[in-house]
Amino acid sequence: MATIPLTKRGAEKLKEELHRLKTVERHAVIQAISEARAQGDLSENAEYDAAKDKQGFIEGRILEIESKLAAAQIIDPSALDAGGRVVFGATVVLCDDDSGAEVTYQIVGDDEADLKLGRVSISSPIARALIGKETGDEAVVQAPGGERHYEVVDVRYI
Repeated sequence: MATIPLTKRGAEKLKEELHRLKTVERHAVIQAISEARAQGDLSENAEYDAAKDKQGFIEGRILEIESKLAAAQIIDPSALDAGGRVVFGATVVLCDDDSGAEVTYQIVGDDEADLKLGRVSISSPIARALIGKETGDEAVVQAPGGERHYEVVDVRYI
């Protein structure tokens, strides 16, 4: 099984979600199934069907998170020493060559990606273009809207 890179923060979020699913959501759906069964005929009971569907989703998500955590390679960005190179977990300040605007991204795992928070997935085109670059290097990103050119302004491990 391949390892899944996760930042320390991303692993904690998955553990929190797993705990919530097992301790809160699972018990709530069991209660909903019990209440729906008490109403009688299950063949025409929409509440029972909805509760069983939700139970299937919760159990599937629990299995998915457990397997991701089992295969996770947890990386603490603050403990990295990559010599100024862009690596997984690094926070990168970029300057768009066309507009001159600066943007800051942290390269994270697929489950942690959130562009609004400045977190891009390791499998995204921009992250793939940045890996291995250093301050002052130019990165060419093959974006859906065409080729974009960025200059690496700063690389931090926070």
